Amino acid sequence: MLAADTGGVIRQLNNAARSLFGIAELGGLLVDAVPSWLGQAHLRLVNADQTAPATPARGPIGERTFEAHPTHWTDRGVPNIVWWLVESADHQSASDTLRIERERTAFLAEASNDLSSLNVDLCLNATMRLAARHLADLAVMVTPKAGRGYTAVFCGPDAHVVSEDLDIDPGEVPGLTEALQGTPPMPSRWTDPTAVPERFLRGRLDEPGSMVVATLPGLGTPVGAMVFVRRSGRAAYTKGEEAFAKLFAARAGTAMSAARLYAEQTSITEILMRELLPPRARDLDGVELAARYRPSGSGERVGGDFYDLYPATRGDQESLVVLGDVCGKGLQAAVLTGKIRNALQVLLPLAGDHHDVLGRLNQMMLLNGDPTKFVTLVLASVRRHGERVRVRLTSAGHPAPLIIRPDGTVEEVPTIGTLIGVMEQVSTDTVTIELAPGETCLLHTDGVTEARGGPRGDEMFGDDRLRQELARCGGMTPDTLVEHVQLLASDWVGDGYHDDMAVIAITPRRERRPEPDEG
Repeated sequence: MLAADTGGVIRQLNNAARSLFGIAELGGLLVDAVPSWLGQAHLRLVNADQTAPATPARGPIGERTFEAHPTHWTDRGVPNIVWWLVESADHQSASDTLRIERERTAFLAEASNDLSSLNVDLCLNATMRLAARHLADLAVMVTPKAGRGYTAVFCGPDAHVVSEDLDIDPGEVPGLTEALQGTPPMPSRWTDPTAVPERFLRGRLDEPGSMVVATLPGLGTPVGAMVFVRRSGRAAYTKGEEAFAKLFAARAGTAMSAARLYAEQTSITEILMRELLPPRARDLDGVELAARYRPSGSGERVGGDFYDLYPATRGDQESLVVLGDVCGKGLQAAVLTGKIRNALQVLLPLAGDHHDVLGRLNQMMLLNGDPTKFVTLVLASVRRHGERVRVRLTSAGHPAPLIIRPDGTVEEVPTIGTLIGVMEQVSTDTVTIELAPGETCLLHTDGVTEARGGPRGDEMFGDDRLRQELARCGGMTPDTLVEHVQLLASDWVGDGYHDDMAVIAITPRRERRPEPDEG
């Protein structure tokens, strides 16, 4: 750096400038100390408009080339021009390095976005296309198969991804065995690409010129390995390019591992969920039945409310309908729900005696030793008798069943009982009713009546409001009725929090009357 005033007198310079120009003292003339190209640039800038942007000058100093960047500076009221000199080779090298780093940063940003999918196939395809577009003429991913052997996935500049079984020993490809084991393979400069078997490249690259082998790290064990191949005639991979390719492989391996883990967990969840989900409502022998279930959380599929249907295996037997409400919400309640449903299925042969079934279930829950885990239940044993349906109802701490007559009359079935899983002995009261055609027995959980909302936002829907609404539902089909009840409760809570809700409607099957032209 050196500074000169508008008269061309040197006012400031640093040691690097003294060494470059051989200047020992201040106060000398600039034109006597610097090459003519720099002196002329200084004179032009002195005579130029001070508000105009200053343009760098460039020229040789000895055998080296420099760029001189001017800035204006005032010292004690004296205007000066400061010249900052940068050797062109260093500047170009720094510019190239900066450009490469910017390109790599942009590529990693693109990769992070493209590899964010938790779908295994989408993540794999994105990995291959990114590698082939930015890092290699041919990208190959090798992953272990579920049993024995390996799968090879290929992608070239055409972005076409192809998956095939690998029919060679990974040991035939330099560094591939080590990469698959998670051991750092040898540097690319020590790898002879011509030693790669032609069967590995499958004719997709005629003359490989250089290659990099990198591990795809996973959670605990590697996902596989990536092989980046450049064709002959292109520059070989530099140390920086090799390190960057391995950095990309590390990110891709992490993304692939996360996608695979998510897929495994999703599969396990789906298998378990199928066992926890309520069964599809279906008509029993001579009985129409409809059910609706809504868990408390918007993203949940199961919760603490549940129902089950056990059709009779013989004509002289009753079918069993169960509606229950487990203490708690979410997944923990769903797990307890699954245990209770399994226990009830085991106790099904004893369904002729509701009290016995509930007593044995109570003992099972008491063995858990947690008094905070309990359940309310209502058991309904149904059987068709002519045009009517006989229903035996037993409640265990559950909201009372309701009967809706065709004229809109709503009656409560007087069955009461104790909670299951709290006391040593259970108390129950079984009531038998008969439903005539057009009459419906409605079972519901307290999530309906205890739904909070309404105009004030904190008012319970309540038993009285439910009965008032049901009085307008005389003669409705079971499907229409349960849908209507659930919509009423859902509209009442709006977007607010609510408990699980379950509703079941039981009614005699309606016989279709023949049309007049059917005789």
